[in-house]
Amino acid sequence: MTLFEKLIARQIPSEVVYEDDQVFAFRDIHPQAPTHILVVPKRPIPRIGEAKPEDAPLLGHLLVKAAEVAKSVGLSESGFRLVINNGRDGGESVPHLHCHILGGRPLSWPPG
Repeated sequence: MTLFEKLIARQIPSEVVYEDDQVFAFRDIHPQAPTHILVVPKRPIPRIGEAKPEDAPLLGHLLVKAAEVAKSVGLSESGFRLVINNGRDGGESVPHLHCHILGGRPLSWPPG
């Protein structure tokens, strides 16, 4: 069971920002920006590079909800970044697909 599955199951406490039957959003415990929220599909997909065509509806829902969560925490006017890491060199630390919402300050480019 991944760390995110334990958070979704409430085996580990988290600051939940949004939840529905498909996704779970919570504040990152090691934020990299003033606002740093993770949006996780409840059905585990190890990483975006392993997603299959049948995952498309869930992935679309994940992105739509990430944008809604960003708006709900006041980031829509100033802007925000969505990040999905894939693999060790991509910065992936938990093998369960998730989307980072980062905002609350200007974000430089290129990242990392």
